[in-house]
Parts: sequence; structure tokens; C-alpha cells
Amino acid sequence: MTQAVPQPTRIAGMTGRSAIAVLAVLAVAAALPLMLSNYQVGLATEMLIFGVLAMSIDILAGFAGRTSLGHGAIFGVSGYVVVYASAQAGLAPVVAFVLGVMAATLVAVIFGTIAVRTSGVYFLLLTLALGMIVWGICLRWTQITGGENGLRGDVRPAFLVSHRAFYWAVLAVATVVSYAMWRFVRSPFGLTLLGIRDSESRMRSLGYNVSLHLFIGFVVSGFFAGVAGALYAMFNNFVSPSTVALAQSVEGVLMMIAGGVGTLFGGFVGAAAIIALENAVSAYTERWQTVLGVTFILIMIFAPEGIIGTLRATLTRKGR
Repeated sequence: MTQAVPQPTRIAGMTGRSAIAVLAVLAVAAALPLMLSNYQVGLATEMLIFGVLAMSIDILAGFAGRTSLGHGAIFGVSGYVVVYASAQAGLAPVVAFVLGVMAATLVAVIFGTIAVRTSGVYFLLLTLALGMIVWGICLRWTQITGGENGLRGDVRPAFLVSHRAFYWAVLAVATVVSYAMWRFVRSPFGLTLLGIRDSESRMRSLGYNVSLHLFIGFVVSGFFAGVAGALYAMFNNFVSPSTVALAQSVEGVLMMIAGGVGTLFGGFVGAAAIIALENAVSAYTERWQTVLGVTFILIMIFAPEGIIGTLRATLTRKGR
């Protein structure tokens, strides 16, 4: 009689070793609040939120070959709706969260409809222009957005008021949406996006509707950016035009590049590296932005594949 051989722990779509590694990382991440101060827990929460934003941008940039400078606006629209619906309209935080994500998805539908027929620098500039339109609306529509003063309000549920509780909630949401993004880019649809990135003309000749695939990819990416924006509104309890400004999109793109374009989970690494560097350098000099700029230049020159991409290449060379 043959005994069944125990199989390694698996998560759908992952090998046993990968699943164990993921579970180990999650265990460490869940234990962090027990070892950190409230300020450090806040930084860790911010890293998770911006990691989700960077990953949403990577869906387009890394897997479809379309880099968007409009995702900061999509991110910010979700935040505005969450704060307005909860603090101004008096809706429950969960309802406000859902409305924020829906609003971001709607904006992504509009952006995607306009932008997907372009590519390269034209796509970049068009998404930049669309984001600037949203920024202008948030700046001038003072009756709703508060203009330059922004909107402020306590939008967290009562059981998430503490830093630790909110961190664990964000970690849970980030884990779920990260897995969803990972499954999306590894699905047949995600492989089609890779094909479009590598040779758009060939995919058209094979009968694929390239514009439709890019549109769906843009909307899905915008949905996840909206989740990040809703989390950020609950984290910050404040939104302003700077939340939808170009700088927000640029920061998300830089986090993606620092982590590694096309690595997806590199978004978390890039977000952690940049936020940690911002806070460490700003404690010693007012010219911290200059230091960040020099750091990005060095990354582009010496590690163009990003942190995760460079580590992969190094491990591959050692394995050979």
C-alpha cells in the first residue's frame, strides 16, 4: 500500500517554496506593530498603501508597456470621495470606502477610453493632461473639494482608530489586492497584455482587440489605485489638491521603478525604500529632495532593473 507523500504548503498558483516565503513575509509584517513605535507603525502603513499604488501603475507600465502619469489623480479622487462621503455626507466609513473605489474606477474608465489608442510618450503626456484636469477641478470646485484648504474629517471606523489596528487592516487589504493583481497579470488576459507590450502589431495580426485589452487593463489598474486612495484617505483623514497632483503620480512611478518595472511586488520594495529614505534624509537636511533625486539617478544608471530586478539577475548569475 503506497503512502501519500505530504505536499508542501501551496497558495493557488504558487509553488510550495514561494507559498512558504509569502507566508513568512506576512507573518513578519503582521508582527511589526508589536516591535515599533506609533510613528514607525504609521510609516509602515504608508509604505503598504503606496506599495499598492505602485503595483497598480506597474500593471500598465510593466505588463502592458504603458506608463501612466494620471494614476495619482485616480488615487486622489478616491480619497476625496471617501472623506466627503464620510465627513460631509455622514455615510458609514465602509460605504464611503466603496464609493471612493467606485469613483476612482469611473475616472479610470474615462481616462482609459481617451488614452488607450495612444502609446509611448503620447500616452504619457495624455494621462498627464487628464490628471491635471482633475487637479484643476479639485483646486477650483471649492464648494465640494474645499479648494486649497482641502477636506478634513475622521473617516476611520471606531475599531480602527489605533495605529496598530489600522495597520493590520491595511495589511489585510493590501494582501488581498496584491494577490488579486498577481493573479490578474498571470492570467491569460495578463499574458495578452505582455504580448501587446512586446509586439502590439503582432497581437493585432493574431486577431486580438488591442484597444479593448488595454482599456480593461487600465480600468483594473485604476480600480486598485482607487483602493490605495481610499486607504490613504482613512490613514490621513485629509485630502487636498496635492493628493491628486502630478507629484503623486510621479512618486508612484518612481516607487515602481525603484522596486523594478514588471516585477509587480517590487512596488512594495520601492515604496518602502523611498518613504524610509525620505524620512531618514529629511531629519538631517532640508535639501532631502536633492538627495532623493541623486538617488534616483544612481538607480537608473547602476540598477535600471530596480531593486528586485537586480536581485533576480544577481541570483540567476550565481545559480549559473
